[in-house]
Amino acid sequence: MPATPRKHIISAYLLAGLILIVASYSLPLWLPGDFVTAAYSGSEITLTAAQAQKVRAFYAHDQSLGSYMADMFTLKWGYSYIFQVPISELILEALPWTLVLMGSAHVLATVIGFIAGVEMAWRRGSLVEKFGVGGATVMAGIPELGVGVILLLVFSLHLGWFPAAGGKTVYADYAGCAQLLDLGRHLALPLTTLFLAYLPANFFLTRGSMVLILGQQFLETARVKGLPPVRIRYAHAARNALLPLATHFGMRFAFMVTGAVVVETIFAYPGLGALLFNAITLRDLPLIQAIVLFSSLAVLAVNLCLEFVYAFLDPRVRYVS
Repeated sequence: MPATPRKHIISAYLLAGLILIVASYSLPLWLPGDFVTAAYSGSEITLTAAQAQKVRAFYAHDQSLGSYMADMFTLKWGYSYIFQVPISELILEALPWTLVLMGSAHVLATVIGFIAGVEMAWRRGSLVEKFGVGGATVMAGIPELGVGVILLLVFSLHLGWFPAAGGKTVYADYAGCAQLLDLGRHLALPLTTLFLAYLPANFFLTRGSMVLILGQQFLETARVKGLPPVRIRYAHAARNALLPLATHFGMRFAFMVTGAVVVETIFAYPGLGALLFNAITLRDLPLIQAIVLFSSLAVLAVNLCLEFVYAFLDPRVRYVS
């Protein structure tokens, strides 16, 4: 396979980044309604036409694309209409919550899905494999919304084992282990929801890759050499199944905002997904633009990192200066 110049890869990603900046500026402008209509509809406050016009003039979003790009590059993302604080503060406050939730769910689903996929592929045709594939198929058919609602109803509202909402107990003066336990109890249900939602895809992807690899000649050579089955299974076969799984992990992790919107909204978890949902609901245009741009650039950055991870996992992928 011919080597690809690194400068071509970087140039392509810079162009994609420019397109994403333009898209993050333009697409939110097409949302129907505005902040004034969304904020005051259904409230006890009734504005006259003249008052509504003054409020709209105050919140008028007349920023040009050029000034938007300049502000984005200097991290001057403006103020949120809803919260009246700098948008950068809101994102930095919500980002750790989403990273903990999404990172934990992705790592657990990837590791367990990888091990389960390797073991089930190695035991093709067995009763254990049939039960494993059947269970994963059932899990794959239940959407995140359904899983989240079921867990919320059973383990929070009915049994009362876990909190129903939030990321921590409000006004509680916890410290040390008590604080970690409180954070863990709030994290448990949304984390389990995402874990169960992501596990089947990792399982089937690994199992499918392993099934294709198990019939290749190099594994038979390893058996002839007398290598232990565990080493053949993981050091030789499973290593070659890592490339598609690494791609899937990177793409899933890159979409950390959009992937957490539903779950964070169900459990009122204070992450970027819930922040984006509130911004869209109330048409907070500057906040929507900033979160969309931030998440889009995160996708781009993860994909760029994956380009070089491929070269490590697959010797056929090579880059030159």
